[in-house]
Parts: sequence; C-alpha cells; structure tokens
Amino acid sequence: MEYSLAIDETPATVSGGTGVLLLHPSTGETDRIDTDFLKTDTDHFLVISTRTTAREVKQKLEYYDVDEDCAEILDTLSIERGYSRRSADTVHYVAAPDDVDGIVEHIDGFLEAHDGKLRLSFDSITELAYYAGDEEALETAERIVELLEEHDAIGLFHVSEDPHDEALVAQFRDVFDGTIDLDEDGHIDTDFE
Repeated sequence: MEYSLAIDETPATVSGGTGVLLLHPSTGETDRIDTDFLKTDTDHFLVISTRTTAREVKQKLEYYDVDEDCAEILDTLSIERGYSRRSADTVHYVAAPDDVDGIVEHIDGFLEAHDGKLRLSFDSITELAYYAGDEEALETAERIVELLEEHDAIGLFHVSEDPHDEALVAQFRDVFDGTIDLDEDGHIDTDFE
C-alpha cells in the first residue's frame, strides 16, 4: 500500500511499513509537520504521547483542523501524574511513560483492530528515553517499526537532537527508513532510502 506524505522535501509517497524519524531541535515547528502527516491519506491514526496529555493532543488536532473522527490517543502521562482522566472510546492510557510493553501492546492492538490506511505518531521517543532509558527507547522504536511492517502502516517518530549524543542519534537514524531533519528556523532536510 502506498501512502501520500504531503510534507515539504519528502517523497510524494512511501510504502506501508515505513518509519520516518522527525529530528528537531525543539518542539516549536513539529506540530505542523506532525499534523500534516496525520491528516493526509489516512483512514485511522494513533498518537502516542509521552510529552503531553491527551487533552493537549486533542487541542493540537483541533487547532490544525485534523479529523478527530480518525483519531485515537494513547496518553502515557496522566495516570502517573495523577491527572483526571476522561473515559472515551478514542482515548487510552498506560500507567507510565516508561511502560514500554504496555505502549507496544496498545499499538499492536490498534493496528489489529483497524483496516485501511493507518498512521502512528510517536511524540516523543526522546521523552521515552528520558523515562525508560536510551536502550529501551531504541528497542521500543525497533519493535514499533516491525509492527508497521507487519500491518502495512506508517509512522512518524519525534526525536529531539539536543539531549542525545551523536552516536545515539545515529542509531535512531538507522532504525527508520527516512529522516526529516528540522532546523531551528523551520527549514527541512530529508533523507529517504
């Protein structure tokens, strides 16, 4: 299955199973790229958030006019921080942002439960590394990419370069099929296999 990307400087389409690394210096411009990725050529999408709560993700989707009928959100923060949680069919929770098995299981369940063109946005792998450790974050990214391949889905994975050393960033690059490198001025360089 082919998916349109509709992001500047990227290929017009990528095949199912593609994982895309979004490398960025801060979170400023990432919302635009993330929401462009989610609202193009998609039947269902899942946002996995280790950086913000489900409420904040919903606000972002609304602000950028993304079809929330296609959306599911996995909130990894609210339970651990003791925030109130609103039950909904499209908002799910794991106990903590370092619950990597719970995160991967939920992604697998989402991909199993839906047909058509499926996308994931993981915001962010950097936060996952903060909570679970670098090796666990790297291994989790690899596990999710395998699920994308298995289910003919695609994913966008946020990594902030600042807190990681160059060797780890290089390891993250190797996990994914393409990289969108966003600089502080909002300019994009891309590298796709």
